[in-house]
Amino acid sequence: MRRRDLLGALTASSAAVAAPALLSGCAPQERPALAGGWVGANAERGHRLRDPDTRERLLRAAREATPRRTDTLVVGGGVSGLACARRLAQAGRDVALLELEDEAGGNARGHRLGALACPLGAHYLPTPGPEAPEVAQLLEALGVSRQHAGRTVYEERFLCHSPQERLFFEGQWYEGLLPPAESAATREQYQRFGQAVSQAQRLGFAMPSHRAPWTPAHAALDGRTFARWLDEQQLDDARLRWYLDYCCRDDYGAGLETVSAWAGLHYFASRHGFHGGDARTGDEERDAVLTWPEGNAWLTRHMAAALGPQLHTGRLVLQVVEGRHGVEAFAWNAATGTGERWQARQVVMATPLFIAARLLETPPEALREVVARQPHAPWLVANLQLSAPLLERSGPGLSWDNVIHGSEQLGYVDAGHQRLDPTPAATVLTAYWALPAAQRPALLSGPWETWARQVLAPLQAVHPDLPGKLQRIDLMRWGHAMSIPVPGLRGSTALQALREAHGRLHFAHSDLAAYSVFEEAYTAGWGVAGRLLGRR
Repeated sequence: MRRRDLLGALTASSAAVAAPALLSGCAPQERPALAGGWVGANAERGHRLRDPDTRERLLRAAREATPRRTDTLVVGGGVSGLACARRLAQAGRDVALLELEDEAGGNARGHRLGALACPLGAHYLPTPGPEAPEVAQLLEALGVSRQHAGRTVYEERFLCHSPQERLFFEGQWYEGLLPPAESAATREQYQRFGQAVSQAQRLGFAMPSHRAPWTPAHAALDGRTFARWLDEQQLDDARLRWYLDYCCRDDYGAGLETVSAWAGLHYFASRHGFHGGDARTGDEERDAVLTWPEGNAWLTRHMAAALGPQLHTGRLVLQVVEGRHGVEAFAWNAATGTGERWQARQVVMATPLFIAARLLETPPEALREVVARQPHAPWLVANLQLSAPLLERSGPGLSWDNVIHGSEQLGYVDAGHQRLDPTPAATVLTAYWALPAAQRPALLSGPWETWARQVLAPLQAVHPDLPGKLQRIDLMRWGHAMSIPVPGLRGSTALQALREAHGRLHFAHSDLAAYSVFEEAYTAGWGVAGRLLGRR
């Protein structure tokens, strides 16, 4: 008897035993209490900006504080802000960075459960291509890579170990995330989509995206949804559509009915293309990726460490005022409960654009226009501490990235995957869920236990032994995790205008690219720092 048949028989037997007890009036056992809670971002701290009375009270205290002076003030300690401040500091510039949370890193922060580090957000970085030399330089400076005989060599411990990805599809695991192409019709559509991506690559796509040309053909793709473009190409295979929808939700926080065709093709054309894999299995070839147990927090923590006392965390910036001779920023120090007044020659707004619009006393018209049309996706990230490995079904064993076909969630990664010891052991699984914007209020106000059980439900269907091995579940909620590249956003002239300096005001954030990935954020901050270093 095969293992899954045996499991099925045991499950049926257990149900038969339980039925008489239920019929006789015995109450079913109560669900065990969960251990865990919300971790990470302090939503209440940031939401003080939305209460006029609280904001005005804090502003009064900040305006009365003794001024603190710096040449360049960076507001926001995500990847862009850290990249900008780090480059300025390395050049000897007087710079100060103000970050809302107690740890910098934006949506690339980390956590720890038991003896294992785990991510709270972004968890990998593809090896950079020729269009991202700044990212390559960072990785070399941090010891992730080195040059040997004229080529880049990556440290093996940072390259994602095998097996890398698997998909739970129709009762078993398959290697790769592309559903198996079992029919000639599916194989034909996989091949045609691959050909379409190859044609798009000839138009020009790059990572970061501003390194590629922007032509009328790009604008046409940006003007329609990915779903509409697929309809026009008569690409309607259910397995292909599911996979493309998953990819969009994974990188953009919304599906192919929402994101632009430019974004849908950019996902493939700017990196590894789409090859369709083996015709019998559908396995998709992927680029090498770099990953760490804590995800991209490994990178942001090293970037933050380079700033030392120039990094000021726990600061709620209340208002930024640009004047004729400089910029003033008023902030609240959460640790000391006091206001702070900062004066600088110039300021870099490295926050999401909708936050920048709230902080600036006089936001540029282009900023108002972009904020009105740029939605952001809420995310839920759950870290599950397990006392022992989960039982496996047929197919490949536990991989770094594990996805369940048909689930609203995006799957889970194994925080212990990079361990050198291959022996199965206790681990932490990090589950990701990009939510519809309509669920943002419930995410921010609902009990953590309710959300924890929603995370566990689809996982238990695949891993029935999960409840007995779950020791703790910590959840991170992101109200506005990433910009969604809806039609018309990437080609917006207002978005392009924000890349330029506005007097003493500069913008640096992945929002300027219309979507959120490390390469876009890092090069945005690096580029603004370069512009500032060119000024005297």
